[in-house]
Amino acid sequence: MQQQIVSDNVKTAYDEFYEKHDEAWRMLGAKYKAQHIIDVCKGHTFKKILEVGAGDGSILKLLADQNFAPVYHAVEISESGVEHIKSRKIAGLKSVQIFDGYHLPFADNSFDLIILSHVLEHVEHERLLLRELKRVAEYCVIEVPRDYKADVDKRLKHFLAYGHINVYTPTSLRYLLKTEGFDIVSDLTSMIEPEVTRFNTYINQKKPKSLLTDLKISAEYAVKKGLVSLFGKKKSEEMANAYTVLCKKAEHQPEIF
Repeated sequence: MQQQIVSDNVKTAYDEFYEKHDEAWRMLGAKYKAQHIIDVCKGHTFKKILEVGAGDGSILKLLADQNFAPVYHAVEISESGVEHIKSRKIAGLKSVQIFDGYHLPFADNSFDLIILSHVLEHVEHERLLLRELKRVAEYCVIEVPRDYKADVDKRLKHFLAYGHINVYTPTSLRYLLKTEGFDIVSDLTSMIEPEVTRFNTYINQKKPKSLLTDLKISAEYAVKKGLVSLFGKKKSEEMANAYTVLCKKAEHQPEIF
């Protein structure tokens, strides 16, 4: 079987992405991603953590600042991402390495926990990467955007512009993980917070600030939260913008044909 690696054009795209780094925007997104990791891992203690596809290191930085674990390692496909991670001087960070997108440079069972946050939607051979995660750690936290919605066909160009070649629902991610030999330990759904929507509207899109826009953003969020509160888990998965799961290596592994 031919060894799978990330293609050169993908590596170049991500190098350029991190070279055009927007610190405020990325740290704002990382703030909520890090909190989701903390929340879904509640009740568990992890000592040695690896983030796969660590980007610019913003999530690890926030986790370290909150003493989530004593030891961190990171792998990333882009050289510019690795340089950003190193520049953050993250407490407890022991190594930062370039990797080929599929093969982790660590022995079996090297870590307590692997973090894979907003990475799987970019991965061409997602099952190969999941098997490698399972080899290296017992537990994984995986977060993906909930891109698979009613208008997914109309949004294809939008998703591809962000490099999203896989789309998920909570159900489809759970199915993928279970068929790859993971047990679901805990999970949570999340919606885009008003703070993030305002930043995207006023800073990224450069729209003029408006009290009416502020009220609309807050009202839409409140309505969604109200529906979730009223109708429970099924509605929360329907309304979610992201899905986070803590999973572990299953005791009985499925047969791979």
